[in-house]
Amino acid sequence: MQEQALAGSLPHEFEDMAREARNTDMDIRYRNEPPQFDGANLQMHFIAEVDGEPLDCAITAEALEDHFGAQSALEGPLREAFQRGQTRIRAVCTRAIEQGAGPVVLHSGRFRAPDVPDVLH
Repeated sequence: MQEQALAGSLPHEFEDMAREARNTDMDIRYRNEPPQFDGANLQMHFIAEVDGEPLDCAITAEALEDHFGAQSALEGPLREAFQRGQTRIRAVCTRAIEQGAGPVVLHSGRFRAPDVPDVLH
């Protein structure tokens, strides 16, 4: 909806460019490696490959506690929660990658958004 309002305010030649940017097909894959615990920032890091290039991604301990059942911000419970929620975490991360540029940090609010798919298609 916001895109529609923005697109209507752009000069005609920029409307086509904005439409193409939204429809960009990216090849997004995830490495089959365990996530890395970042105790200083209370995050679990994992790598996505976007068009063959590595991209650092992370999910916060708070998101893992709120949405995937981590019992604490300690490494063990966070790893277990990441494993349980890996499919949804990757789906939400894919959506974030498609919407922006650069490293992704998934906060708890990302998983409350109504337009976030639960599984990868």
